[in-house]
Amino acid sequence: MNFHNLNKKLVWLFSLLVIAVAIQSCGSKSTTGGKTLSSSKSANSTKSKGLKGLFFKPATEDPGIFNGEIVAVNRKGWSQPTPFGMVLVPSGSYLMGQGDEDPSRSAINFPRRVTVSAFFMDDTEITNYEYRQFVESILRDSLSVLGETKIMSDYYPDTTRWSEDLKMPGYTTRDFTYGDPMTENYFSSPAFDLYPVVGVNWSAAKYFCEWRSKLMNSYRKSQGLAKLPSFTLPTESEWEWAARGGRASAKYPWGNPYLSNAKGCLLANFKPHRGNYDADGYEYTAPANAYSPNDYGLYNMAGNVAEWCEDAFEENASAVTWDLNSINRDKDNPRKVVRGGSWKDIGYYLETGTRTYEFEKNKRSYVGFRSVMRYLGRPTSR
Repeated sequence: MNFHNLNKKLVWLFSLLVIAVAIQSCGSKSTTGGKTLSSSKSANSTKSKGLKGLFFKPATEDPGIFNGEIVAVNRKGWSQPTPFGMVLVPSGSYLMGQGDEDPSRSAINFPRRVTVSAFFMDDTEITNYEYRQFVESILRDSLSVLGETKIMSDYYPDTTRWSEDLKMPGYTTRDFTYGDPMTENYFSSPAFDLYPVVGVNWSAAKYFCEWRSKLMNSYRKSQGLAKLPSFTLPTESEWEWAARGGRASAKYPWGNPYLSNAKGCLLANFKPHRGNYDADGYEYTAPANAYSPNDYGLYNMAGNVAEWCEDAFEENASAVTWDLNSINRDKDNPRKVVRGGSWKDIGYYLETGTRTYEFEKNKRSYVGFRSVMRYLGRPTSR
């Protein structure tokens, strides 16, 4: 008999037994008599009350109060649904800031560690077709309250921006641009239904989110369902975390370090090759689901249209915001954060760490938005 091998087997089996006992006891004892923190609500303690398994498996009808005691444990069947057209972005911590050298030397995005809670995010920018539902709804239901003038001036997309944004600096006419076809057709034509809405300012984007929230929760209330968190614009830290797609130091949403793949195909809609707008496949905007999504399933987090964020813009944002779900709510600051770059921007603005801004009342042919919804609790899977 090979006693050496037998001893090795016995040692191996004994080690497994010790590990199993350690795992079973891990976290099960405290300094108060060896009970777990949840022992008073365990399945065994409810047997005498006729509520067997109430804590770990909710009863068909949770009584809330039973025999003079509070036994409310869980609401029946609650789980937060994924809103249509959204994807779940998990919680996490990352180095927010410039992922590469800053050629402008603006020094407005020093890397810093931040933590972000989980949230849902639109997988594409809000499209013309989606935004048209909003405009038609408030023209139908809120006309007497808001008035047609306010709706058309504040919330209807400013289609003239296609001509105004492209005119030559210093000129007051449109003689040197060709934006008129887009002005006439971009928002109204079915040809552009699935393209991102533009010509919408920060205030209108926020009002869209408010309208969308009321629309959803009014229906849920009519069905006896629990209210869900409101749709909002993403915070700057949420936007950057989502754009990185889980890649720790990604220069772009698809990773590092180039704007094209191995075949030479450009990976986003922007201004490449010193003004060859058509090189990426589109002269102006592209469909909201063009190109490949990042690892979170989000399309066009770089290029196509830049996107409004909730935050006010400060050069020293790292000094005035916290490192947990950071946000700058300075209402007196008219500059609002815009991220991601657009069809008219050079590659630098497509970087996940590049910061810029636009004034909240300005409407541009290259700025759109997408919505987020907070996730309540922590997702069971990541």
